[in-house]
Amino acid sequence: MAHVLTVSVGRPQAKEWAGLGSTAIDKRAADGRVRVGELGLTGDEVGDVVHHGGREQAVHAYAREDLDFWEAELGRPIRDGLFGENLTTRGIDLNALEIGARLRVGDDGVLLEVSYVRTPCNDFKGWMGETGYDATAWVKRYAQALRPGPYFRVLAVGTVGAGDAIEVVQRPAHGITVRDMFVALNLDRSRLPELLAVEGLTPKARRKAEDFLASRG
Repeated sequence: MAHVLTVSVGRPQAKEWAGLGSTAIDKRAADGRVRVGELGLTGDEVGDVVHHGGREQAVHAYAREDLDFWEAELGRPIRDGLFGENLTTRGIDLNALEIGARLRVGDDGVLLEVSYVRTPCNDFKGWMGETGYDATAWVKRYAQALRPGPYFRVLAVGTVGAGDAIEVVQRPAHGITVRDMFVALNLDRSRLPELLAVEGLTPKARRKAEDFLASRG
């Protein structure tokens, strides 16, 4: 059964390699249940509010299966939360979820909607290097693996905890997945117009798709 393995939170820490001088990518397992509000988890903060956070990127999830893939690639164990995710999951292919898919987490009312994708950045590279992993060409390697993990908007608040069941309660018919959005935004811009089929597409993604169409006349 799909479920939450770990709930992780973090606060900004000063790092020389961080673009803004600090980053909250270092997430650590929280004790007990954690409240999920419209802007994310209690105890979790955003270091770069320009590129992260807000209602469209309130919660980030990454699958344990994808962390296991990277363990094999990098030859070292990877703990839950190391990639900066709030929810580490098991038993669900997060990257195959459609944009707009809705997930019920646990039995305290939390309802999440897939809204955006994680994009690797130099802060992520710096963090991997600091924690002892091979960060050579990390942004490119991470992108090419097509395992970005989704961001969620919070449709209904509540609390989450390790062991909570995850149920997909709604899947849109457009068929555009987390992986598809990642490719369009980062690897093949010719696919950007496909994103316009998504109802409730985030303004950031819509703007990129419309700008691409405008550039093509």
